Amino acid sequence: MTNTSAFNAPLELAADAVLVVIDVQQGFEDYAFWGERDNPEAEQRIGAVLDAWQATGRPVVMVQHQGAGSPLAPGTPGYELKPVVAGAKPDLTITKTVNSAFYGTPDLHAWLQERGATQLVTIGIMTNVCNETTARMGGNLGYDVIFPIDAMHTFAMAGPDGVTIPAADLARATAASLHTMRFAKVVGTEELLAAALA
Repeated sequence: MTNTSAFNAPLELAADAVLVVIDVQQGFEDYAFWGERDNPEAEQRIGAVLDAWQATGRPVVMVQHQGAGSPLAPGTPGYELKPVVAGAKPDLTITKTVNSAFYGTPDLHAWLQERGATQLVTIGIMTNVCNETTARMGGNLGYDVIFPIDAMHTFAMAGPDGVTIPAADLARATAASLHTMRFAKVVGTEELLAAALA
């Protein structure tokens, strides 16, 4: 686990902190397929974080999910990036077919190790799926993971009992799990931007 005192301290952002932008793709606009979402301001905050990273020269990794049989299928409009991130010039572009960005191509962990990077910031879609899985893996691999919970969103999901859990509740559960078990430091976009632009 990450050191508890460091975990509760004010956010300190490394000059080479790597921003991992996860699956900000047009297919997530298909609400008939995905259902009800939370955090309608997520894209605005994602754009603000990306702008801050590019303005300060920090590295950016762009991740796209290849979801065959879904609105994220390669070769379809839904696979393409949303306009808020489409103009970015990432240092690395990863494609994946599973939840974790660490199981994509090229290899994220190898790239980070080559750079000597130790701190990651994850933003994007979906909070409790690809974002959370990437954060958990990053924490287990020894990275200092920052998780700006309001620069991402998710969708309502039905549990095994058939009861639908609202998207906002799923996001809160993700924040609690990551924070309590020290997988990642959960912050807000405002705190992150203040640290990035300081």
